[in-house]
Amino acid sequence: MKIGHCQLESLSGDFEANLDKVERGLERAEREGAEIVCFPECFLTGYQDNEEMTRQHAFAVDSPRMRAALDRTGRFDATVIVGFNERRGEDLYNTALVARRGELLGTYSKCFAYMKFHKQGREFPVFERDGVTFGVVICADGGYVEPARILALKGAKVIFSPHFNYIGKEGLISHFQMVRADHVARAVENRVYFVRGNNVVLGKNEGFRGYEGVGYGDSYVVDPFGEILVRSRRHREDFISAEIDPSIADTAWKMGRSRYSILELHKHLMEAAEGRG
Repeated sequence: MKIGHCQLESLSGDFEANLDKVERGLERAEREGAEIVCFPECFLTGYQDNEEMTRQHAFAVDSPRMRAALDRTGRFDATVIVGFNERRGEDLYNTALVARRGELLGTYSKCFAYMKFHKQGREFPVFERDGVTFGVVICADGGYVEPARILALKGAKVIFSPHFNYIGKEGLISHFQMVRADHVARAVENRVYFVRGNNVVLGKNEGFRGYEGVGYGDSYVVDPFGEILVRSRRHREDFISAEIDPSIADTAWKMGRSRYSILELHKHLMEAAEGRG
């Protein structure tokens, strides 16, 4: 199977321009034969750092904007993963939709949402394309052990992680190092392919009022052995794709290390977390 990611700049609040970019990205993916294609976090709405702007541009799963996104991407065969700010009643979620041929297959909402006005997601669905099970985490979720482990235990062979990075210059190098280490760990410990699907910021970021940062890109695919198969160019829009082998399995203890570890050590883990271990 071939998978891909479109590293693009999202324009804050410009749904139509962002959807145009999704279409162009899918055209490129179709030419290259990618079967599952990822776009950055909150891509359709843009990512904002304040509730007022986020609420202004967010939309619901049953809204005309969702229907437009499904209609415009429905002419492509690729399964598409693309982020948006979701309005769910009065609540806001940082969500990624998963769709194919105009059908919404489901959504995933960020479980370690960074902005205080976003609700935390607590559902971890998996999806399937041509017999390959995959799942989605969003940005900061990949820095924690549990979200990727839950998806792997549900059978995911590929984990897509849409990102939106806009990092202050003083923390840029440490962020780069930490994120790479996190993603290699998630791939190796779960024996999965891990796709870091980042954005890039080329001009002034109109969605952020709190500070000035850098959106440097650096999207990549890590294989189950911790090797980076392909990565994007930095500081520019780009498209990456990689051939993967979904038959690779973790056979340790005849059930895989993650499953064995949680079954054997969950009691001890909880005792330690509660300060009793």
